[in-house]
Amino acid sequence: MTGRVLELFHRIADPPSAEARRYVVDYALEDRVRLRNVAFPEAESAWRELGGHTTPALWDGVRLHQGAQAVVARLQAVVNLGRDP
Repeated sequence: MTGRVLELFHRIADPPSAEARRYVVDYALEDRVRLRNVAFPEAESAWRELGGHTTPALWDGVRLHQGAQAVVARLQAVVNLGRDP
């Protein structure tokens, strides 16, 4: 484990965001994934600076994965590779 924390940009009332948050909880990734609600200006600004246009979006330190399918696929890789992003 490298110690890097992934950032999940989400919206509370957005069903695809809820799917991504549920995956984080179901696979006990809370210590690896920082939740960032884009309703807050600081989180929205960071998300936009990374090229964000769709929630959920997961920043892995290299790439912004956008949309529930892409986010869950990236989180599955974290789980399958021993939680190492």
